[in-house]
Amino acid sequence: MRRVLITAGAGGIGLVMARAFAGAGDRVWVTDLDASLIAALPPGIRGSVVDAASEPGMEALFAEVLAAWGGLDVLCANAGIKGPTAAIEDMPLVGWHQCLAVNLDGAMLAAKHGARLMKSAGAGVMIFTSSTSGLYGTKYRAPYVAAKWAVIGLMKTVAMELGPHGIRANAICPGSVSGERIDQVIEAEAATKGMTPDAVRQGYASGTALQRLADPEDVAGVALFLASDAARMVTGQALAVDGMTYNVDP
Repeated sequence: MRRVLITAGAGGIGLVMARAFAGAGDRVWVTDLDASLIAALPPGIRGSVVDAASEPGMEALFAEVLAAWGGLDVLCANAGIKGPTAAIEDMPLVGWHQCLAVNLDGAMLAAKHGARLMKSAGAGVMIFTSSTSGLYGTKYRAPYVAAKWAVIGLMKTVAMELGPHGIRANAICPGSVSGERIDQVIEAEAATKGMTPDAVRQGYASGTALQRLADPEDVAGVALFLASDAARMVTGQALAVDGMTYNVDP
């Protein structure tokens, strides 16, 4: 029975991941900033209200995990926000900083404190949630793209540092995934481009080889694979889960 910690795991892709790991018989602990989401977690999934970008909060979380579980086998650094949607000349610095803090600082803090638990055990798996926006540029999403590119660089460095200690690190790069966040992104992009949300959504789908958006379950399935022994020689990789995007400007 693996011990799995998922940041921002009480909603969206994170919650689907949590359900998938719990369904595989694992012990699952999730964090979220929203106390109401933590209170509504399904039975069998433990939760804590934590700011993923707060070092004191993350340090306390990992101390609690160690005290309760004695260690950690799988860490999913999943915390992220969409950030502002704006042309670069209109990009607010406050929004830029906030986006990088959650998406990048949150990933670093998870890896930092997770490494301390895993190195002592000589084993572990880290899974970072990046994005296909971390594989190419996306108009009007500069802070999000910058953060997700950086998450991949962070992951590769962590994989090199921790590999000798038996710890693997990989990143999942979802494309457009059905859910509340992509709805918000589409609405903001439609307003920026002067298009209808339906037209933007269709553009996202038609820009993939499979002609559809991904589902959260598609991402969770890859997380289960990366955490399994079937992926024991997979580390330092950024895996796209996007139906093969070929048009990045729908």
